Amino acid sequence: MPNNTANKIVSFADLLEIVAGAKAEGRCVVWSNGCFDILHAGHVEYLERAAALGDILIVGVNSDTSVKKTKGAGRPIMPQDQRARLLAALACVDYVVLYDQASPLELIGQLRPDIYAKGGDYNVETINQDERKLMESLGGRIELLPGVPGISTSKVIERIIRGFKK
Repeated sequence: MPNNTANKIVSFADLLEIVAGAKAEGRCVVWSNGCFDILHAGHVEYLERAAALGDILIVGVNSDTSVKKTKGAGRPIMPQDQRARLLAALACVDYVVLYDQASPLELIGQLRPDIYAKGGDYNVETINQDERKLMESLGGRIELLPGVPGISTSKVIERIIRGFKK
């Protein structure tokens, strides 16, 4: 019988209980988030590295509404349910949760992850400073993980557009 990885997509209320149980067991909780619009090998490598930092990897996924606010018209390319489902199918991802806010600040504050993993397109100065300060106040840490050179959703979209203009 195939593994139903869709069960890894959980509500925030359920996630709070899951994280509380994991922390009670002394497990290290890693949080990461993003749009993950057009999942590519760079995302997979980044998430595998994030998962290796702890015991449980939770991925917050911007809802369609949130992506439109952040990325502008025409985005997301893939609807939120499909983006969440693809992430849930990755072996390195333990749980996926959708959120509407532009920043996961409130979610991070309630979940209190041990580690907040961010992609290599950020540095200490360019990450959301409120998120950085919150993680520091919680006693957690932020890990900036290197990206894969030349791979990004924007570059994939550009290649697709170029291919159709020929």
